[in-house]
Amino acid sequence: MKKILLYFSLAVILTSCASKFSKIQKSKDYQYKVKMAEQFYAKKKYRYAQILFEEVFPFIKGTAQFEDTYYKFAYCYFYDNDFVNAENLFKNFVETFPSSSKAEECEYMRAFCFYKQSPKVELDQTNTHKSIGLMQAFINTHPTSERVKDASNIIDLCREKLELKDFKSAELYYNLGFYKAAAISYSSVSENFPDSKRADEYKFLVIKSYYKYAEMSIPSKQEERFEKVLTECADFTERFQDSKYLKESERYKNLSTNFIKKIKNEQIKKTA
Repeated sequence: MKKILLYFSLAVILTSCASKFSKIQKSKDYQYKVKMAEQFYAKKKYRYAQILFEEVFPFIKGTAQFEDTYYKFAYCYFYDNDFVNAENLFKNFVETFPSSSKAEECEYMRAFCFYKQSPKVELDQTNTHKSIGLMQAFINTHPTSERVKDASNIIDLCREKLELKDFKSAELYYNLGFYKAAAISYSSVSENFPDSKRADEYKFLVIKSYYKYAEMSIPSKQEERFEKVLTECADFTERFQDSKYLKESERYKNLSTNFIKKIKNEQIKKTA
């Protein structure tokens, strides 16, 4: 019974709010609409504010009011989690009011909207790339802005996501037994993210993948492919002298060296 009364009360409240809002919409006084839109915005009722702001645009366009109204209109979409439309509105704000004191903020918010649209690691990362590009452009254009630190942090977060995506792709190749593809993919991760905390791990996985590839190759291709392992091991030792994977790298180096010796001994026996 209590639930029924609660639902009934909510329905009455919602109906009353809708009726009140409908009366505001019907008003011919656009300044009254602006005032009510401001009130809805302050109370975080962004859907109502958004509708009213849009309705008064034809009357206030070109006036001093238009800039602030458009600014809040963009934020209505942002706070309502409609980042696609918010991004476009922040972009339009910068283009329409390039000299505004709010232009820098809206430029940043446009980039931030792409960050908010950045999906799970497994999905297409177009918006992640766009966020990086726009955040970097913001930093370049506004090097002294107080938002530079935040922009840099977001770039780092986006790059971490891209790094993880590339790593997972390489890992999938490895788990499926496509060792050459895995080696190439791990190499790409290592080259694309040279400053990563996991850089030595990626390079070690290149070695491991090429070793597996050589091990499974036909005899006529093995010597060449084990030589590739040795090349990667030498590069690893030069670059990561303090790595925890150094001993494992040495092990693959020794295994590959022994394989090459064995292959050459067999070749000598055949020609003897």
